[in-house]
This record gives sequence, structure tokens and C-alpha cells, in this order.
Amino acid sequence: MSEKPNTSPETDGMEDDDSDILVTLSLDNDSEVECRILTIFELEDQDYIVLLPLDQDGNDNEEGEVFIYRYHEDDDGNPSLENIENDDEYEAVTDRFDELLDEAEWDSLLGDD
Repeated sequence: MSEKPNTSPETDGMEDDDSDILVTLSLDNDSEVECRILTIFELEDQDYIVLLPLDQDGNDNEEGEVFIYRYHEDDDGNPSLENIENDDEYEAVTDRFDELLDEAEWDSLLGDD
């Protein structure tokens, strides 16, 4: 499930490999992690982004861990991420993400993917 990440939400770069957009995050311990964007969604006039960390081989992590941030774009369309500091906000965002997962699962069962 989702985990509140202990990261600095700085993107060192975004890369489009024709199938997924990848984001490189700089972590607080000076390491980096490559992530795939799962979704960007809006809740109460704020956009949020859900990132799936990849393993060393570039595959989805086995634990299903995700990072969730506030998401903004400047006037030129450049993205930026911001930590969610408020626990109530974080809980509301993770609840909405869980709802989106449930909707996606239901749609796939109905064949609407």
C-alpha cells in the first residue's frame, strides 16, 4: 500500500521511454530512486502524483510501495513535487488513491480497460 516517503521531492529528470514516464527522486540520504508515474489526480483543487519506485533492474518493486506527493506545474509546464506534511491531508489523499485502485480493478473486471 502507500507509504509516506521520507524524501526530498526533487526530480532530477524526467524521461519518456515511449511506454512510461520515469522520475528520478533525490532521497534525504543523498541516494536516488527511479520511479514510474502511476497516476496524477485531483482532490480538493490540488493535484497529487503517485510514484512507484523501481528496483535496481528497472522493474516494479515487489512490495507494492508507492510515494505520493503534491504535484504542481509552473507556467512553462515544468513539474514540481512537494511533500504532504499534514497527516489529515495525507490520509484523505491515500483514501482517494485507494478508491481509484478499486475503480480500476472494478473496470478491469467489467472489461472496460
